[in-house]
Amino acid sequence: MRFSRPQRPATDAPPKSNSREWANSLLFAVVVASFIRWSAVEAYVIPSESMEHSLLVGDYLFVSKLHYGPITPQTPLQVPLTHQTLPVVGWPSYSDLVQLPTYRFPGFSSVQRNDVVVFHVPHEQQRPADLRTYLIKRCIAVAGDTLEIRQGQVFLSGRPGAIGGQPQTTYFMRVAHPNDEVRQALHDQHVVDYTQPDGVPAAGTNPETGETGYLISCPASVAAYFRRQPYVQALTVAGGIMPANTLFPDAADFHVSAAQSAAPRGWQLDNYGPLPVPRKGQTIRLTPANAAIYYKVIAQYEHNLGVTWQNGQIYQHGRPLAQYTIKQDYYFMMGDNRHNSEDSRFWGFVPADHVVGKALFVWLSLDPYADLLHKVRWERLFQPVG
Repeated sequence: MRFSRPQRPATDAPPKSNSREWANSLLFAVVVASFIRWSAVEAYVIPSESMEHSLLVGDYLFVSKLHYGPITPQTPLQVPLTHQTLPVVGWPSYSDLVQLPTYRFPGFSSVQRNDVVVFHVPHEQQRPADLRTYLIKRCIAVAGDTLEIRQGQVFLSGRPGAIGGQPQTTYFMRVAHPNDEVRQALHDQHVVDYTQPDGVPAAGTNPETGETGYLISCPASVAAYFRRQPYVQALTVAGGIMPANTLFPDAADFHVSAAQSAAPRGWQLDNYGPLPVPRKGQTIRLTPANAAIYYKVIAQYEHNLGVTWQNGQIYQHGRPLAQYTIKQDYYFMMGDNRHNSEDSRFWGFVPADHVVGKALFVWLSLDPYADLLHKVRWERLFQPVG
C-alpha cells in the first residue's frame, strides 16, 4: 500500500520578508549570547594594577561562571515598583527595582584557596548585589579558615599558606645617581608606574629619609635582581602602613557607616589577623570583642531585619544580639599587588552570593604604553590565570 504525503492546507499568510528573517535571526543570536554570558563565560578587562604582576592592566580575561555555578539575577528585569526615576537619565532608582531571591545552580567546583575570582564589591549598599561593581582578586582564605599575615607571609589556621601568582611588594630603591641605565633596567624588569606618561617609575626622594631613589612595586624575584646590581645602595619595604582604624574590622562598616570596633586591633597590611572566616551553619557567640567582625554579615549580607550598631555591639529590634548562626559561606580576597590593593583587609569578607566566576585565561593583552606595532603583548595570549 502506498501512502501519499498529505497536502498542507493553503493559508493567506504572506511569506516572511528578508528583513523580518534577519531581525528574527538577530534576536535569536542576542538571546543565545545573553544566556551564554549569564550562565557560562564572560569577558572582562583588567583596569587597575591591584593584581600585578599576575594580571596586568590591559589584560582581557575569560571568566567561567560554570565553575562555581551561575546565579540567578536579583534584578532580572530592572522593573521599577513606582514611576520614580533618577534625575535626567530616567532610570529607576535602585531602591525601586524589583529584587528577587537568588539561587545558584550547581557548578564544577567550589571557590578554592588561590583561585582568581570575579565578584561584586560587597560595600556598595546603595545598589542591589548583582548591580554592584565587579572586582577581581585572589581568594586567600575560604570559609572556616583562620587567616593571619605575619611580615607579609600568609598563615592559614596557624600553618604557612601556599600563595599562587606573583605577589608584589612596594619598595624604596635607593640609588646614588638616577640615570637612563636604571630606567632601562626598570623597564626590562617590567616594573611599571601607571601614573607616569611612559609607565616607567620616576626618580624621587624617600619622604622619611630624604634619600634619592625610586618607589617601585615588584615580585620578590625582581627585588632580588635589583639587590644584586651595583647601582642599588639599598632596597627596603616602603608600603603596608595604614592610619589607625583604617582596616577591617577596626573599621567595621567600610564606606557605609562610621561604625568602629569596640576592641581596636591596630592591624596593618603585612601584619594582619588572626581573623576567622565565617562558615555556613556556624553559630557565633557575639561579644564587644568580636562584634565588628560579624556586623556586616548580620546587618547587610544576610538581610536580617531590625539590626543596628550601638556602642560597639550588634542590636536586633532594640536588644543586644548574643549569638548568631551564619547563613552562607564567606571568603577573604586580596590583590597580588599587596600594598596597592583595596581588598578584604579594608572591607572584610566576600559573601558566597556575591561571587560571579573564576578567571580562566588571558585571551588578549594590550600594553597601554606601547606603540601601535608593539601594542599586543603576544606572550600573554591564552596564558592561564593562576
